[in-house]
Amino acid sequence: MDRNKAKRMALKRRQRRVRGKISGTSDLPRLRVTRSNGNIYAQVIDDVIGKTLVSASSLDAEFKAEAVADQLRGSTVAGANLVGELVGRRAKAAHIESVVFDRGGYIYHGRVKALADGARRAGLSF
Repeated sequence: MDRNKAKRMALKRRQRRVRGKISGTSDLPRLRVTRSNGNIYAQVIDDVIGKTLVSASSLDAEFKAEAVADQLRGSTVAGANLVGELVGRRAKAAHIESVVFDRGGYIYHGRVKALADGARRAGLSF
């Protein structure tokens, strides 16, 4: 087995383990983080009805409008912080106050932590 395949399988295993313990409801939805080398994505999900309530990513037009002035990209900690603030503002607009944080099998460090801090700064509690 090549190294990349082993890393992907380990990530999937961690994601399944986390999802066995965390579930979003309509009262307390799940804030899911997904990251790639170039971008970062966040979704607020109600697992009971199986719908995404709010989402934000470094590909959004609103992100790009704010990021142009600061010359940010989604692959940076500052970009992840901005995406966290974006998803937090959108969640507050949808009357979502509290969420359960799902780091998606990633270590709570760097971009994942920055996204969480940005969401907290925007008013979400978790």
